[in-house]
Amino acid sequence: MSDIQELLKNNKEWAEQIEKENPGFFKTLSEQQSPKYLWIGCSDSRVPANQITGLMPGEVFVHRNVANVVSHSDLNCLSVLQFAVEVLKVEHIIVCGHYGCGGVNAALTNKKHGFIDNWLSNIKNVYLKHETKFKPIKNEQERSNLMCELNVIEQVSNVCRTTTVQDAWDRGQSLSVHGWCYGLENGLITDLKATISSKKQVPAIFNYEE
Repeated sequence: MSDIQELLKNNKEWAEQIEKENPGFFKTLSEQQSPKYLWIGCSDSRVPANQITGLMPGEVFVHRNVANVVSHSDLNCLSVLQFAVEVLKVEHIIVCGHYGCGGVNAALTNKKHGFIDNWLSNIKNVYLKHETKFKPIKNEQERSNLMCELNVIEQVSNVCRTTTVQDAWDRGQSLSVHGWCYGLENGLITDLKATISSKKQVPAIFNYEE
């Protein structure tokens, strides 16, 4: 059996098991999508949003890219964000990075990696903003962990500065943005205590008005 055929076999067994445990699950799921959460995470295959949060299909809307970056020039991310907030009416946006992130580690070096260096410049900018915090740290893993956390916190700020989120708050919509970091070595999520739930927590220059 080929690798692809194995995936199809796994899918059939999974679908049968889900339907056995919860009859009518897929029919109900196909008729509605009402997740409470938007997950903005890293593309890393070891960080699957549903599994590590114990959520079923239909319970979390997901956007992933290298190193969980929220760029205001990324139409893909901004489109996902708008759909999640304005159509699905999610109540929570979770930016989740992970320790040991390859993208973050690459951004901490001067080595050329090709086209992706343009994307990683977003993370290098975060490093420059906090460069003094890294100078006393000699251990590479500690530097990487700090960069992963600072990158998540920066992306939380970027989410909150979008017109989509600002407009939601103006409408009185209940919406909170959270920053988490996932540990590959223990499977646990660390809450970085970076939650923002209103315009009052955003720098005044980003509080757009009519």
